[in-house]
Parts: sequence; C-alpha cells; structure tokens
Amino acid sequence: MNFLPPDFAPAYSEIFLLVMVCVVMLANLVAGEKRRYVAYGLAQIALVGCAVLTFTSISSEPSYTFSGMFVDDVMADILKLMVYATVAAVLIYSRAYISTRDMYTGEFFSLVLFATLGMMVMISASHFLTLYLGLELLSLSLYAMVALRRDLVTATEAAMKFFVLGALASGFLLYGMSMVYGATGSLHVASVTEAIQAGTSNHEVLVVGLVFIVAGISFKLSAAPFHMWAPDVYQGAPTAVTLFIGSAPKLAAFGFVMRLLVEGMGEMVADWQGMLVILAVMSMAVGNIAAIAQSNIKRMLAYSTISHMGFVLLGFISADTNGYSSALFYVIAYVLMTLGTFAVIMMLSREGFEAENIDDFKGLNKRNSWYAFITLLLMLSMAGIPPMIGFYAKLSVLQAVLNAGYIWLAVVAVLLSVIGAFYYLRIVKLMYFDEPVSNEPIVPYGDVKLLFSINGLAIIVLGIFPQVLMGLSLYAIQNSM
Repeated sequence: MNFLPPDFAPAYSEIFLLVMVCVVMLANLVAGEKRRYVAYGLAQIALVGCAVLTFTSISSEPSYTFSGMFVDDVMADILKLMVYATVAAVLIYSRAYISTRDMYTGEFFSLVLFATLGMMVMISASHFLTLYLGLELLSLSLYAMVALRRDLVTATEAAMKFFVLGALASGFLLYGMSMVYGATGSLHVASVTEAIQAGTSNHEVLVVGLVFIVAGISFKLSAAPFHMWAPDVYQGAPTAVTLFIGSAPKLAAFGFVMRLLVEGMGEMVADWQGMLVILAVMSMAVGNIAAIAQSNIKRMLAYSTISHMGFVLLGFISADTNGYSSALFYVIAYVLMTLGTFAVIMMLSREGFEAENIDDFKGLNKRNSWYAFITLLLMLSMAGIPPMIGFYAKLSVLQAVLNAGYIWLAVVAVLLSVIGAFYYLRIVKLMYFDEPVSNEPIVPYGDVKLLFSINGLAIIVLGIFPQVLMGLSLYAIQNSM
C-alpha cells in the first residue's frame, strides 16, 4: 500500500476553484441583496485564477495523481482554458439578462462554478469513477440552474424532463462501466486498455458494456436518437442558462469522449466506430430537418446543436490523430458561434419580454446595423459558408472522414449541411428584408458590446486564418494520446 500523500500540483486549479465557490457563497451571505455584484466579481476572479494556474502548469509530459485517477496533460490544459474563457463570456453576456429576472444571486454564480468544476474533473479524469463524478457534478448543477426561476412553469417542466432523462442516461453509463469492470477487472483507463490489448477480457461482455456507454455519451452530447431532452430544455430554461448548457459543457463532453472511448476503449475502435456512424448520420438528419419547422429560436438552435454534434462525431469516426484534432477544432468553433448567437437573443430581450421567436429578428438591421452584421457572420458560420470558421470546421471534419475511406458519409454530411443552411439564411432574410416588429433600442452594457464585437470578428478572422486554432488542436491531441 502507498500511504504517501498525493501530489496536489496537477489539481491546483480544481482545488482553487472549490475554495472560491465556498468564498462566493459566504460573500453572498455577507453582502446581502444590495451588493449582488460581489458574487459576480468573485466568480470572474475565480475563473481568472484558474486560468493562471492552468496556464503555468502546461507541460508536454502528462502528470498523474490521486493513484492515477487524475491526469494533467496538454489536452486537459487547453480544454480547461477554453472552458474558463467560455464561462467568463457566458457571465458577461448574461449579467443584464439575469439582473432583470431575479436571477442575479449568489446561487446562480455558485452553480455556474460548481458546473465548471465538474467539467474540469471530466476533462482530467483517467478513471471511470472520476469521469462519472465529474459528469454528475456538472449534471446536478445544470438541473438546478434550469429550475432556478421557480416562478416560471416552463423552466420547472424543463428541469424535470432534464433530470429524469439525465438520470436514465447516467444509469446507462454506470451499467456500461460495470460491464467493462466485470470484463477487465479494472476501472483505470490505462488498465482497461491493457486488458483489452492482452485479450484476457470477455469481448462479448465488453461490447454490451460499450453499447450502454455510447448511449450515455450520446445523451450528454445531445446526439440523436438520445436528443429528446435538448429542444424542451433549450426552450424552457432561461436564456442565460440555455447559453451555458449549449456552450462550455460541449468542450467537457469532448474530453469525456476522448478519455472514455479513445483512451480507455481505443482497442475496440472497430466496435464503436460503427455505432458512431449511425449516431452521426441520425444527428445530422434529425437536427437539420427538424430545425426547419421551428418558429422558436431557442428550439431551432437546439436542433442545430444536435446536427453540429453529428459533425463532431464524424471526427471520432476516422479514429486517428487528425480526426480527433478536427473534432476538437469543430467543438471550439461551435462554442464560439453559440456564444454569439445566444448573446444576440439576450440583447433583444428586455425586462418583461423574452426574444424567443424567430420573428423577433425582423428588421434588426434597421434597429442596429452593427449587431445585424455580427449576427450575419454568426449565421453564415453556422451554415458552413466560407470564409467563416464554421466552413473550415466542417471542411476539416469531412477531410478526416474522407481519409478514413467513408466517402458516402462525407456526401451525406454535405447534403444535410446544405439542407441546414436554409434555417440559418432565413434569419438573415428576416434581419435585412423585413420590417422590425419593435423599435425598442438595443442598449447592452459596454463590456457586452465589446465582447460581442470581438466574438463576431473572431468568427471571420479565425475563418481566414484557421491555421492557429487547427495547429493548437493538433498539438493538444498529439501530446496527450
């Protein structure tokens, strides 16, 4: 037995964030109702502190601690830095929205930080139980955030649906993990890989466990046919919470899939590759076709997310370094686009009014031409039209699929992407060619104006010069596999 204390250095950022969550809760208690900005400021300080600790720990050599249950490698560090930036942007975008809806409380910021901690644990887990603990910490925080507005019936209903279906998916995942444990005798990612390589495990039992694991992962990714929760939760939750659900957790989900499928069960690639092909095609088909019929913008974006997750799965299907890096590039691009799109929805909303219908975008160009232009960039990028980052994200994934020999799959993906362009271009048509429904001025906070402009310009700048982000994604995967 090893009774030496663990090396806490690889987990300094997680420990710091946990301490800061406690500080936020205590500060909120002391500050009271009149100084709610204290919790917001401390939450942003916590994210900056985590970023500093993570950035200073970047090393090409992975570090393991807690008996090999936790790993700090390049992929983990880059994903965590992306998560911090995304969560900080979510808080900036959401500040005005939550302050007019009685959500500008310490509870909201505490739940956001707890969810962030769950994502960090998911990203750095190298043990099946650690993966599950991180996932449940994230999930429980999200359930509570959706139900935070207790006076809103739609939010309560969405939270109940989310909780019940999430519990079912967690059960699938746990059952699959138990099957893997029964077949290999270990829950360590590295030990599972060794057992599969050695051929000492029961392959039939492993395949059954893999089916349940893939089903659980698909729910967390909101991939069809496990997507049922996404449209209802996106529509029913407050827009600030929907933004959070649709952005940072996707980065954590990518890390989760990498740890569980690629690192843990990479030797069974022939088995899970076929499953992911079916999930990817179904996700792209269901997402793009169902989105056309939606009149609620949040529901439309939920189906859009489902189709985008189908594209992310295409990167994993190729089962090589280029494919995984293209999937990472796609996830980062998707998060950038999602942040900007939901920011527009919250800017169009005001006290007593929720901008939830597609018609609320009518005449945006006449109300504010700059915001309409940024939204145009976002929609073109979502549709995958050059020279936006969304085009290169789709292109990199399709190249990986073609290199893997799945020509028919690339053709299907392109055709479904063309269908999906319709509902994005419909927003552009409403903004530029229809008369505005409301002439209310759009007056966001100064930091929101600046961040939204940077967000929109990043979409086109990273589209024109995608090599930087592509190189970073490839570096992360190469130094962590």
